[in-house]
Amino acid sequence: MSTDIKAPTFPESVQDGTIATWHKQPGEAVSRDELIVDIETDKVVLEVVAPADGALTEVLKGEGDTVLSNEVIAKFEAGAGGSAKAEASEPAAEKKEDAPAESGADAGDKLLSPAARKMAEENNVDPAAVAGTGKDGRVTKEDVMNHVKSAGSKSAAPAPAQAAAAPAAPEGDRVEKRVPMTRLRKRIAERLLEATSTTAMLTTFNEVDMGPVMELRKQYKDKFEKIHNGTRLGFMGFFVKAATEALKRFPAVNASLDDNDVVYHGYQDIGVAVSTEKGLVVPVLRSTENMSIAEVESTIRDFGLRARDGKLGIDEMTGGTFTITNGGVFGSLLSTPILNLPQTAILGMHKIQERPMAVNGEVKIRPMMYLALSYDHRLIDGKEAVQFLVAIKELLEDPARILLEI
Repeated sequence: MSTDIKAPTFPESVQDGTIATWHKQPGEAVSRDELIVDIETDKVVLEVVAPADGALTEVLKGEGDTVLSNEVIAKFEAGAGGSAKAEASEPAAEKKEDAPAESGADAGDKLLSPAARKMAEENNVDPAAVAGTGKDGRVTKEDVMNHVKSAGSKSAAPAPAQAAAAPAAPEGDRVEKRVPMTRLRKRIAERLLEATSTTAMLTTFNEVDMGPVMELRKQYKDKFEKIHNGTRLGFMGFFVKAATEALKRFPAVNASLDDNDVVYHGYQDIGVAVSTEKGLVVPVLRSTENMSIAEVESTIRDFGLRARDGKLGIDEMTGGTFTITNGGVFGSLLSTPILNLPQTAILGMHKIQERPMAVNGEVKIRPMMYLALSYDHRLIDGKEAVQFLVAIKELLEDPARILLEI
């Protein structure tokens, strides 16, 4: 029975998608729930799987074509994998039978199997000089192999001459490669340009002594991992909880702009930027005010693994009231992050660098990190932005305050 293969239902924020890769071709057997095609949208790559055992009978949308939500992209027939495969193999069998006749004309009426012919061409062997041991004197792949071994260097002699005849690339030749930009990368570019051109974006900086957090992490990381089923204690959990507490104190930083309206959110949904091969994605931690550090670390780890495999859902990357991005994992010492619209602020973490600092009148080497807060000056005043960043600094330099919410 023939079945329509449709594109997934796209959410309202996604208008259409593009066929990225067909993993199965018409007539090729496929098992139930096996991946058939990848559809790339502005935010994620969606996978379409087979509804049952069978085979595709027709592909209606080729790679690179634009598809709409629930649009039919292929025809599928359940239980057709075996028969389709057999039908597909019949022309190949006929071609295989015809191949010796075609090759015999080129090889002086000597029968030559396709595999033997290919090997003969690769090794510059004259098929007429090879003794056939197959049926009716047919030259097999093994016959060509034996001939090459016995001929030794003689059969390989033409190869250097052929290589020498190939035109050499001019010295200093500069190679260029042109590939189309993916939908995800184009959408990222559009949003970044929109943020820089439609907002009054400003960045304020501060620095935080990471010593207290590092000492706490060193003291409890093994016990933490054991108790929380392998979840590792990192720095992001502290930053998310510190940002959550600071957002409670400064609601404007947690707000968003909707045309001429300011939307104040009574919850904290913090997006964490994750870098993938296809571009930057920002999955969202929901209601971080109700999450423990262990839950934050576990969820972020899950986001990272699924982001690399392209398994994140669109609903996991929509919404969000604030964003944290960590360029420090790549060695960045200082940067100015760009807003993630419609949010009005984003926090940038950076590399922990030991620097000489004045501590109680003495010069000491301390592990310092620069913090950057980019914000929309249309809604957030400089005073609020600076105080928000100072609150995060104070919470991190005295982690007990995160637990006590003071």
